[in-house]
Amino acid sequence: MKVKTRFAPSPTGYLHIGGARTALFSYLYARRHGGTFVLRIEDTDLERSTREAVNAILEGMSWLGLEYDEGPFYQTQRFDRYKEVIQQLLKEGKAYYCFCSKERLEKLREEQMAQKIKPRYDACCRDLGRVPQPGEEAVVRFKNPVDGEVVVEDRVKGRVVFQNTELDDLIIARGDGTPTYNFTVVVDDMDMEITHVIRGDDHLNNTPRQMNILRALGVEPPVYAHVPMILDEQGKKLSKRTGAASVMEYRDMGYLPEAVLNYLVRLGWSHGDQEIFSLDEMISLFDIEDLNGAASSLNLSKLAWLNQHYMRTLDPQYVARHLRPHLAKFDIDPAEGPAPERVVQVMADRAKTLAEMAAASVFFYKEPQEYDEKAARKNLGADARAVLAELRQRLAAVEEWVAPAIHDVVNAVAESGGLGMGKVAQPLRVAVCGGPVSPPIDVTLEVVGRESTLRRIDRAIAYIDAQQGV
Repeated sequence: MKVKTRFAPSPTGYLHIGGARTALFSYLYARRHGGTFVLRIEDTDLERSTREAVNAILEGMSWLGLEYDEGPFYQTQRFDRYKEVIQQLLKEGKAYYCFCSKERLEKLREEQMAQKIKPRYDACCRDLGRVPQPGEEAVVRFKNPVDGEVVVEDRVKGRVVFQNTELDDLIIARGDGTPTYNFTVVVDDMDMEITHVIRGDDHLNNTPRQMNILRALGVEPPVYAHVPMILDEQGKKLSKRTGAASVMEYRDMGYLPEAVLNYLVRLGWSHGDQEIFSLDEMISLFDIEDLNGAASSLNLSKLAWLNQHYMRTLDPQYVARHLRPHLAKFDIDPAEGPAPERVVQVMADRAKTLAEMAAASVFFYKEPQEYDEKAARKNLGADARAVLAELRQRLAAVEEWVAPAIHDVVNAVAESGGLGMGKVAQPLRVAVCGGPVSPPIDVTLEVVGRESTLRRIDRAIAYIDAQQGV
């Protein structure tokens, strides 16, 4: 049997981080077994589905690098096929028209709840044998088996048994003829020959209904694996209000896709004590049998740790490509300053996210217009003027603007004045960066560049003179 998995989101909003994890698991399982990964857009909810949401899903999948082999398929383009199968079930006596009014169904529900009976349809129209007359509306219901049980051999939950007496006759087509979710899923999984369905455990109660319809159509159901939801850091259901729920929010916060994928795969799956996985390693090691049956909670400090690892170890040019949009938020044009990959090399150890890196790297591109007040008071006093003046003179004469040569200049100025390195490097750092923190001063100046460094020192000397009333 060739493995075929699918990711089937509803386009009613952003690509949820939980959905992205489901997509990842489905992708990995297909890849490991040399199978096929399908993307299906379940857009039959015409009121809530939007093109913007479709684009958000496609963008999220692309950013994560989860390439699908088939699709995207859109359910709204398959209505003729759904109607064909509905007619087949009606013809074979496996479905029927239901004419019950909304008022009757509401009254039935109220009576059942008053009697503490589980609300369910009472099969009133099951044996009527009627068809709608012109202008008459009727829904179509599936004739669920009235006895026996449905056994779900779930790869995560284990053996789950549902009694058919607990399942009523599901509506598979609305009064206007449009198919319902549980029916379209069945037809799609059948037509697309899906072998393994990996999805959230909020769908577990739909599974016996879908299995019964599949068997009524003469098809053996796929293998199911229902994964627990992701909780926020407080152990509550993840939502936009309690934490970042959208994949693209993580991009905007400055995380690399490799870090997000590595983080997601560890939410409910493990391989010994290993924490860091390349995508190739995930593919070679992943198995749905190893998925955890308990819910997983977000741990953003773990994600930040992973992200810094990838910022340090991936190709700086690749990381720089992801850094550029974050620099743009500070109105920085990387063409007017150091190459972003060089910035990545010197800043990767000093930031957990690309957003942090961009914020801490502004001084590489923009000369400071003001100084950190405390740092200036400590390091840009009258005694720093002579130090900065000598540094400027010596730095202007450096033949090759590289860190070792700059380091030699700073050392020489410290030795000639009988000063500690802090008395030389810190005034220089504040003059060039505007504040007291940067990578090593020689590396910092190399990245800033000669001309900009000299201008910044001149400005700091002028600032000292103004403070001294010169």
